[in-house]
Amino acid sequence: MKDTFIHPTAIVDDGAVVEPGCRIWHFSHIMGGAVLGECCNIGQNVFIASGVRLGRNVKIQNNVSVYAGVICEDNVFLGPSCVFTNVKNPRSEISRHDSYANTIVRHGATIGANATIVCGVEIGKYALVGAGAVVTRPVPEYAIVVGSPARCVGWVCRCGCRLEFDENGVAECAESGDRYKKINGLVYASH
Repeated sequence: MKDTFIHPTAIVDDGAVVEPGCRIWHFSHIMGGAVLGECCNIGQNVFIASGVRLGRNVKIQNNVSVYAGVICEDNVFLGPSCVFTNVKNPRSEISRHDSYANTIVRHGATIGANATIVCGVEIGKYALVGAGAVVTRPVPEYAIVVGSPARCVGWVCRCGCRLEFDENGVAECAESGDRYKKINGLVYASH
């Protein structure tokens, strides 16, 4: 296993859990109470709040703030400057720390650059949120969503290739050969 690396300009507060193999780059801040699984890569100028949980091998690009209530499972990719929220109706003069809404990013999902994830949604496993999308509702597994508000425009496989379904609702990844089935508007990996 690789050694953990924390750049001298990064701040990791007491009480933060940083598992082995993590890399934390310039000017990032990990608050106490945050949990980073093994081999996470935290880019430059990233903020991770107390209560955030990152699984194994999560990659966070530069200029991302991950606020309390966000959970990212293993192998999640967060693109540059993507945004999470944690309160649906914030006000400066009213404390709403007790009303944070959880956001879950499931295994293998990708969130593109400058996308905004409004709190309280779930991003399904291996979903792909396009750059600049504004996600206001749950995203199904393997879905490609784009726009504001984000809407489904297609489907991707585990490795990120676009899936084309035949008349029987079956698709095969051109890269891996993995097969997928579309049932009632949702996509499932075939076993």
